[in-house]
Amino acid sequence: MLTYSHAPDGYECPFCEVAAGVDRPGRGTKQRDIVYQNLSVTAFVATKWWPNNPGHVLVIPNAHFENIYDLPMDSAAEIHRGAQLVAMAMKHTYGCSGISTRQHNEPDGNQDVWHYHLHVYPRYAGDQLYWTVGSPTEPEEREPYAEALRHWIDSQVTG
Repeated sequence: MLTYSHAPDGYECPFCEVAAGVDRPGRGTKQRDIVYQNLSVTAFVATKWWPNNPGHVLVIPNAHFENIYDLPMDSAAEIHRGAQLVAMAMKHTYGCSGISTRQHNEPDGNQDVWHYHLHVYPRYAGDQLYWTVGSPTEPEEREPYAEALRHWIDSQVTG
């Protein structure tokens, strides 16, 4: 199998750290940003938000796969199961009128973290997601979104 790797030598994967239970420094992902985790995947509120779509979530495989070319089919299925759960949670807790997912591969595909991840965005009429620019958030901004999603997901998974 061919691989298409763009990670620099010695790359320390931030998403592997999140899945392993490590808080990222500063504005980085915290364990309290995680809304769902099982043996295969972790879903967490992203640190970068678009102006009209706060609280979007990333779903990652817990094992390190750089991009879609390396991703095993069973991991892809688990990621989409997690994304579906997150999408339902967003519909119930955010009151959004739609959901978009997107995923990037390689530098020319706009990938900037060398660990496969699927974005799940809450969508609203006229939100202009694709015509706006994202900006970093503070952990305190993410906390109520993560708590709402986690609470809904927990009620579905355990309830």
